[in-house]
Amino acid sequence: MITAERFYRHPLGILAASGLATLLWGSSYPFIKWSYSSLDIGRTDTFEQLLFAGYRFTLAGLLILLFMLARRERLAYQPGSLRILAPIALFQTVLQYICFYAGMALSSGVIGAVIAGTISFFQIALAHFVYRDDRLNGTKAAGLLIGFSGLAVLGFSNAAHTGGPIFSVGEILLMASSFFSAAANLISRRGASAYSVTYLNGYQMLLGGVALMLISGWKSGFAPFAFDGKSSLMLLHLALVSAVAFMLWNNVMKYNAVGSVSMYLFLIPVFGVLQSALLLGEQLHLSVLAALLLVSLGIVVVNRKKSSAAFKQTSESTGLAK
Repeated sequence: MITAERFYRHPLGILAASGLATLLWGSSYPFIKWSYSSLDIGRTDTFEQLLFAGYRFTLAGLLILLFMLARRERLAYQPGSLRILAPIALFQTVLQYICFYAGMALSSGVIGAVIAGTISFFQIALAHFVYRDDRLNGTKAAGLLIGFSGLAVLGFSNAAHTGGPIFSVGEILLMASSFFSAAANLISRRGASAYSVTYLNGYQMLLGGVALMLISGWKSGFAPFAFDGKSSLMLLHLALVSAVAFMLWNNVMKYNAVGSVSMYLFLIPVFGVLQSALLLGEQLHLSVLAALLLVSLGIVVVNRKKSSAAFKQTSESTGLAK
């Protein structure tokens, strides 16, 4: 019998779960843009953007709790868990998506997708200070340099074309979102040793989603949108993206070293850029492609040796590779 642990530790299980999670995350860029257009949410309608995010994560949390109910998992609050749920909700939902939704309104889908690749770099850098077995070395440092040079290419290209600053406010907000996401991933990994992934994700998204609605609702009202069938399906898709992708990714994080799985995050900018170009019709300029290549290469390089060793160790320990 293949248990959840054996699946998420096996190289093919890691690839399948990480691939599906990053594919779903990549789809969020065009779907957020579509949602803004469908609901008439403008670039400067910050409170409406945050309210829509609150809808999304509240619904995602409820979907996870329904999934737990269907599996007859324990739904009751577990004493002491608020100490881990609160910081995860703060970093992974509230802070990350305040920056993300505001940044996406001020940037294109392809740019947002490229910047999302920095989650891996922030995660590797933060893991150096949190985990003794995930220290930076020469290979990781080279990967970080390559990856962040991709952002430099993007920034200097923008400055050359617009005559403005290297990075716009929207791009800075998206970088901040990536940082908060990386920090939340590490907190979630630590919390997963004591609580189930479904429990952590369900309640942190519910807490974070309600917090976002309270933060924004006092200014925009709690029901300013005129939802139709199309926009409702978009909201449902985004909620499912959050519920499914976070559960898959946090299970991968739970059973594997951070450094051995972070390389798969390079698929987020790849999938995000491709889906934004195909679904939104956004142009892929040479600078965007160069930045995407460097960011993706940096993510692969920063984990190259670690992932190879983890693949061998996992195959030997599970016996499933035979």
